[in-house]
Amino acid sequence: MTQEEIRSLFSSIGEVESCKLIRDKVTGQSLGYGFVNYVRQEDAEKAINTLNGLRLQNKTIKVSFARPSSEAIKGANLYVSGLPKQMTQQELEALFSPYGRIITSRILCDNITGLSKGVGFVRFDQRVEAERAIKHLHNTVPEGSSEPITVKFANNPSNNTKALAPLAAYLSPQRRFPGPIHHPANRFRYLNGVPLSPVSRYSPLAGDLLANPLLTATNLNNGGQGWCIFVYNLAPDTEESLLWQLFGPFGAVQSVKVIRDLQTNKCKGFGFVTMTNYDESLMAIQSLNGYTLGNRVLQVSFKTNKQKC
Repeated sequence: MTQEEIRSLFSSIGEVESCKLIRDKVTGQSLGYGFVNYVRQEDAEKAINTLNGLRLQNKTIKVSFARPSSEAIKGANLYVSGLPKQMTQQELEALFSPYGRIITSRILCDNITGLSKGVGFVRFDQRVEAERAIKHLHNTVPEGSSEPITVKFANNPSNNTKALAPLAAYLSPQRRFPGPIHHPANRFRYLNGVPLSPVSRYSPLAGDLLANPLLTATNLNNGGQGWCIFVYNLAPDTEESLLWQLFGPFGAVQSVKVIRDLQTNKCKGFGFVTMTNYDESLMAIQSLNGYTLGNRVLQVSFKTNKQKC
C-alpha cells in the first residue's frame, strides 16, 4: 500500500494535514504502519471508529491515537493462553476491560481452519492496568471453560537482557535430540518470553540453541532491525516470492532470503524471513510451523544467534 493510497483512504473521513508511511531506510520497503495527522480532532476520532478493524485485501488494519512514548505505557502487553476455543475477541475484551483501557486485542487462529488456538494477546494503555489484570485473572476459570487461563506479560525478547536458561534443562530424560519441545496441549512453551515450536521434529540447525545455552534474547531480534524467522524443509525449487506469500498475511515482512547452493542455484532446504512486529512474527510461527507445503512439512521458528539472517 502506498502513502498516497493511505492518504486517500483517510481523507474520506476528513481533512488530512499530513500522512507518512514508514519505510525501511535501506530497502524502501513498507514496514506496514504509518501516521495520519488530521486538521480536526473529531475527524481523527471518526477515523478510529470507522476504519479500525477494516479488512483490506488479506489484512485487518488497526487504527488508534499515536501516543508519546513513556515508561508508563511500556510492557503493557499480555499473553493469554488456555482460552476456551469458542471465545470471541469481543468476549476476550469483555473479560479484561474491567481492569483498564484496552488498546488492542487478538485471538490467534489456525491459518487453515480459522479456528481459535486458545491463545491471545491483550495490550492495555498502562502497565499498571496489565498488572491488575494479571492479579485478578491469572489461574482463574472463565465462563464457558473448565480449565484456568494463564495470564502473563508478553515479554518482548528485545527488552530481555538476561541470558536464556540452557535448553537441555527443559528436555525430558527420554529426549536425546535437541529438537523443539512438543507440548501435549499443542500450545506454545516459552523460555523467558521466547516461544518454542510446538512441533517435535528434528531440525539440523536446532542444535545451535543447545551448543550455546547462553544465547541472549537480543540475538533473536536481528540487532533491533526486525524479527528474523528460520524456515526449514523448503523444496529445492522454492523462490523468494513463495515466502512473501506465506508470511505476508500475518504482518509486515521486511525481507525474505532463500539459501541457495552456489553451483546449482537450488534452495538448500531453508531460508529466513524478517518481520517488523514481534506479535505478528509469533503468530506466523505458530500458524506455519508444521504446515504442509506440497509434500513437505515446514519447520518455522525464531532464528538462533548462529543462523545468519
